[in-house]
Amino acid sequence: MNKPQAPSSKLQAQTKNCKLHSLIFILLTCVLVSWCPGVLFSQQADDLEFTLDINSATVPLPKIFKPAVDLSGRGFHYNPFWPQGIAASEVLNTWQNDIGFNNLYRMQYNLWEINQLSKNKDLQDKLLINYENIIKKISEAGGVVILDIFGTPAGLGKVLDRKSPVVNLKAFKELIKKHIKNLSCDKRYNIWYEVWSAPDLDDFFLGREQDYLNIYRVIAESINELSAETKIHIPLGGPAVSWWFQNFDSNSIATPERSLIYELIKFCSHYHLPLDFITWHAYSTSPKTEKDSTIYKKTGVALIRDWLFYFNFDRNIPLIVDEWNYDSGANVLFERQERAFVGASYIPSRIKNMYEAGIDYQLYFCLEDFKGNKDGVVRNVGVFGFDSVAPEYQGAPKCIYNTFRMLSNLGNNMFVSSSKFNDEFVGVIATKAADDITILIYNYIDPESGKNYLSSNIVTMNNAERKMLINLSAHDKLTKIMQRQLDISGIRANKRLKNLLRKALELNDKSEKFKSLTRNIKIDIKNIKENYLYQLYTIDSTCSINCIFKPVVEREIGSVELYQEILDLSPYSVNMIVLKKKPKEPESIVPAAMEQPVNQTVGNTTTD
Repeated sequence: MNKPQAPSSKLQAQTKNCKLHSLIFILLTCVLVSWCPGVLFSQQADDLEFTLDINSATVPLPKIFKPAVDLSGRGFHYNPFWPQGIAASEVLNTWQNDIGFNNLYRMQYNLWEINQLSKNKDLQDKLLINYENIIKKISEAGGVVILDIFGTPAGLGKVLDRKSPVVNLKAFKELIKKHIKNLSCDKRYNIWYEVWSAPDLDDFFLGREQDYLNIYRVIAESINELSAETKIHIPLGGPAVSWWFQNFDSNSIATPERSLIYELIKFCSHYHLPLDFITWHAYSTSPKTEKDSTIYKKTGVALIRDWLFYFNFDRNIPLIVDEWNYDSGANVLFERQERAFVGASYIPSRIKNMYEAGIDYQLYFCLEDFKGNKDGVVRNVGVFGFDSVAPEYQGAPKCIYNTFRMLSNLGNNMFVSSSKFNDEFVGVIATKAADDITILIYNYIDPESGKNYLSSNIVTMNNAERKMLINLSAHDKLTKIMQRQLDISGIRANKRLKNLLRKALELNDKSEKFKSLTRNIKIDIKNIKENYLYQLYTIDSTCSINCIFKPVVEREIGSVELYQEILDLSPYSVNMIVLKKKPKEPESIVPAAMEQPVNQTVGNTTTD
């Protein structure tokens, strides 16, 4: 019998998957991990200017900009009743107190783990209560839980392994229906159910496409039956594949119509099953990966919406990137720890590009690092780090956490002008609330921009050009080109490929320049008609771990037609300007004048 895996093994497999996304693998399978538009090669000044008229047009702040995270972490807990794959309760409490749970949050609901305690009802109930208490907190705060259902219980699979495909579908349906009824019908928690996570990877699921679709079908039938009985709408979706175009045979971007997402849409249409949202994962250093083009000359987002429409679904159902992070393939990255300010600046850049690509929601992965678990998984993907040896909780937030606190400070309405600000590395998100103005400015430079540009152009190449590029990568010539140790004119490649390489080199040079260059941005704020308290918050290289979240500058600003200032934007930094309207001073009450006698003298004149 196979040894059951702990929930944290998912991260170990995900790490291997990230490593496979080296350039050679990308080229061999045509996998695209980034997108890079033609604007990359336009002229770019070192100094920038952003103008905001606080009376200008706004739109409701899209939900994608609000803090959202997968609650996973650790992979172990000394408390056997706490879900082993979920972050520590102390971390959840910190997030709840500082940010709140009024947005979208993802939880791994491990049926294998729950079933392992079936012989001890008291212990199992304690575990389920802890799961439910987290769900309850989010639901009561007005948030939504994406509950990821995974882990085949012992006895229901083909093999004794939580990754096993389900063989006893009837028993599995009865079990999952019981859980959904309790949480969504009896308790009325606000839950969207997601079927499995990364089922296209053997490390997460041992079955094939039909096995996955069978699991989805029995869960969908359970939900249909419960909805018919209770008249409660229970959202269901998936498939949470490792990339939007992936299937069970390592599909590539060249044939997106073979993806599991496409097959799931077609399957649900054929069997009249609910499909309320679509999810996938996307780890990268590129903030523009959601803007990847395809052979159909449209992005993956646009293509998925076309598939939905073709199969008679609402083309506007939520599309969710429910696992993403700054990731270049290694288990442990300096950019997520000692240099966490790099990962912190990546967050708003990636989210803004997701918004522009048409993504509805995003969930950062994840809340806490993984280490000290029995599977030996060490991965610093968390917003929080911790000491795995200490018996009591000892942990601290990375400066990444302060980025989420900045996002939580955004107002309910976004200024349209901020979405029009255009620079390759610097971006602005400006919002307003009833009494506050918030301007968030980030400066993120993709360190792998040259290679990511080539990856994004794979679909434009013919087979001969792809083979040429594979050869360059395999013999380390591509790295030498990017380092200007090898001249492009001297390599064996056709004219078109050489032009792509020159553009990639140009982008790489630009990134290298701005990675060490502090830039200036002039901020112009018009029509300040009230008195404001000005606050400036900063995330940069001066702090990476356990950074205090407080203003570095505070001053008062009076009513003025035009307020101007120049900010220094260091590489990989995030700045947030907050203008808080000061309450008006109460008008002083002038006491009534004392009564004057009837006869009074005004100047030298006497009046009667």
